[in-house]
Amino acid sequence: MQNFDWTRFTLKIAIDVPVKTLFAAWTQSTEVEKWFLEKCLFSNDGKVLESTENVVSGSDYEWKWFVYPEIEKGKILAADEPDIVSFTFAGDCIVEVKFHREHGQTIVELTQSNIPADDVSKKNIRLGCHDGWSFYLFNLKSVYEGGIDLRNKDERFGLLLNN
Repeated sequence: MQNFDWTRFTLKIAIDVPVKTLFAAWTQSTEVEKWFLEKCLFSNDGKVLESTENVVSGSDYEWKWFVYPEIEKGKILAADEPDIVSFTFAGDCIVEVKFHREHGQTIVELTQSNIPADDVSKKNIRLGCHDGWSFYLFNLKSVYEGGIDLRNKDERFGLLLNN
């Protein structure tokens, strides 16, 4: 574990849909709610964007997941169609999502960086976010390729593997 990078990680997945579709999956509230969140609000200067409107650099977000009571708030740092979306996350972390075509599929590459190196952040952000993003990238693929949403939306069960 001596050479393990606790401050960043990258995940990649191939999805058989166009780049434009996946860019919208990250930048339009209505699309984000299909695979990732219970409720997604994007706003500019305090004005909530329409659910089918793409965010732009400088937009704010407010995210709520199913089953979890916490609300995540942050800022969109870049939304450069069709190549990249980046945003603040989990405090001062940066998440960058890139899209490109390879072998007839769209590669979604997610990097979370600027993770603090204290023990709590190592556990909750580095390891926890890695697990969370892994699940949600699989769910992104499942929803957009086959229409099956893998998330648990039933609060009676509490936290499960598929939250």
